[in-house]
This record gives sequence, structure tokens and C-alpha cells, in this order.
Amino acid sequence: MYVVLLTLHSLIRWVVVLAALVALVRAIGGLAGRQAWSALDRRLGVIFTSAMDTQLLIGLLLYFFFSPITTAALRDMGGAMAQAGIRYFALEHWLLMLVALVAAHIGWARAKKASGDSAKFRQIAIFFGLAIVIVLLAIPWPFSATARPWLRLSI
Repeated sequence: MYVVLLTLHSLIRWVVVLAALVALVRAIGGLAGRQAWSALDRRLGVIFTSAMDTQLLIGLLLYFFFSPITTAALRDMGGAMAQAGIRYFALEHWLLMLVALVAAHIGWARAKKASGDSAKFRQIAIFFGLAIVIVLLAIPWPFSATARPWLRLSI
């Protein structure tokens, strides 16, 4: 189960990144070109926030039940905080991703309530932009101190 969840978590990461970037580019283009809010813009917002929600659920399963790193860290949180690699997964990664998820949902809620197309695009540009910056900072990239592969298909 661990390998399946880890693989899904890795694959859905790309859905999150791509949906956020496409929605952000469309929002900036919509603002600059004074375009109309479309069904595609709505769909992208739903895809992005749903993918973020799915990542949260998979991440929680990994964190509390299946990941040997975090389950060990939860048994000795003091020891985990002393080791940068373990601290990253035990605290930093999920906390940053939770902030990104909240930003995405605030932006989506505000965009849905906004009265004009320009206001909708502005909310998406601000909050999805903030969310994707945080997500990109919190992903354990292959070149980071907590390196993980670009696409994880096994342990």
C-alpha cells in the first residue's frame, strides 16, 4: 500500500503543478486581455483544488499510517526535529502544503463569489499564484537537500 500511495502522491503532484500553472497563465491573460471568464477557467479551478485535496488525503494516509519516515518521527518527534531530512517530512513539507491548500481554497472561494470576470481572474492570479509558489518550494525536488525523483514509480 505504501508504494501505491507514494506513486499516486508523486503522479498527482504533476496534476497540481500543471493545473495551477495553466489556471495562473489564463488568469494573467484574462486580466491583461480583459477576457471573459469561461467554463474552462472554472474547470481548471476545480481540477487544481480537487488535486490539492486529493494530495492532502493521500499525504495524510502516508503521514499517519504508511510512511516509515513519518511514523518513526511521530514516535520520537524530538529526535526527528534534530535531523533535517526527517524534520522536513515530519513537519515542513506538510505544513507548507497545508498553507498552499488553504491559499488555493481561499482564492477559489473568492473567485466564485467575485462579481466580474476581471475580479475572478484577479483572485485566481493572487491566490493560485501564492499557492503554486509555496507548492514549488515544498516539493522535495531531485536537486534539494531532501532529494526525491522527478517521477516516483517505486520506492
